[in-house]
Amino acid sequence: MNEPPLGRLERVDGLRKTWATEDRDFTPWLAHPENLAVLAETLGLELETEAREKPVGPFRADILCKEIGSGSDAWVLIENQLERTDHAHLGQLMTYAAGLDAVTVIWIAASFTDEHRAALDWLNGITDERFRFFGLEVELWRIGESPPAPKFNIVSKPNDWSRSIARAAAGAELSETRIRQKEYWGALLKVLDDEKGLVSGNREPKPNYWIDFPVGRKRFSLNASMVLTKNRIQTELYIAGNDAKAFFGLLKRQKDEIERELGYSLGWKELPKKRDCRIMSYCDHVDPMDEADWPRQHKWLAEHLNAMHRVFAPRVKDLDPDDWQGDDQTPSA
Repeated sequence: MNEPPLGRLERVDGLRKTWATEDRDFTPWLAHPENLAVLAETLGLELETEAREKPVGPFRADILCKEIGSGSDAWVLIENQLERTDHAHLGQLMTYAAGLDAVTVIWIAASFTDEHRAALDWLNGITDERFRFFGLEVELWRIGESPPAPKFNIVSKPNDWSRSIARAAAGAELSETRIRQKEYWGALLKVLDDEKGLVSGNREPKPNYWIDFPVGRKRFSLNASMVLTKNRIQTELYIAGNDAKAFFGLLKRQKDEIERELGYSLGWKELPKKRDCRIMSYCDHVDPMDEADWPRQHKWLAEHLNAMHRVFAPRVKDLDPDDWQGDDQTPSA
């Protein structure tokens, strides 16, 4: 019997033989959707590139991504090194985490020292679930004279990350809180469907503390969320992207008219130290885990989501960020 010809995998030494520099070669390569998909598959995420060399405090993150389908706050920052990890890059990771509300930080390097791997493990252990730190070593492999192929190896990840990814993929049991969150949003979606308002409940509930809905324009979304530590539920118009401050300012010019149409006041959160903005409504002194109170809470959320969609959707559609340029006013907090 003839044996099929098989090649032998060989590791390619020296990443800089393929990528001479990090900023001009490796970062643009990784930001390409086909290559970012290789990294995303390794982590069990779905990523979409937002920007390269994104300013965060005094530093610039190599790549800024969004985790698709996980809510408007789900920023993912990627920092690259073609050498062994160093303290300077660890400090930058801390700055990124401090500069964003909810963030996943991915540190990619040729190799990790034991100290830096331990530092990421420590950060994953002391921060809450909004923050996730990954360490990955990148390698190149080839068969014979074939072009080299990248391989990412996870050396540090959030606690129970592998198990949580496996559970999500298999639809297996979640934590009690996650189960209740999914049930909570499922019940809200039924209320939205029954009301047949502007916000449709035709979507799949997920075990998160938020759920988002389209409002007719990219970079804008209507969100509902629960803040368990504050006994609060809330709705918001979330404005993302480089033009967020201009859009926010243009909408705030209409603040009195908007709040008059809604019939209640809003929280106008420009977030001057961050890129994105939020316009919010709150309902305090509630317990989202109290199923007996869900009908009242879901009625409040449905009413506010539909009202905010009615008032904001036509305004969002007509916004032009150029209208804000040259204005003597600046958006106020």
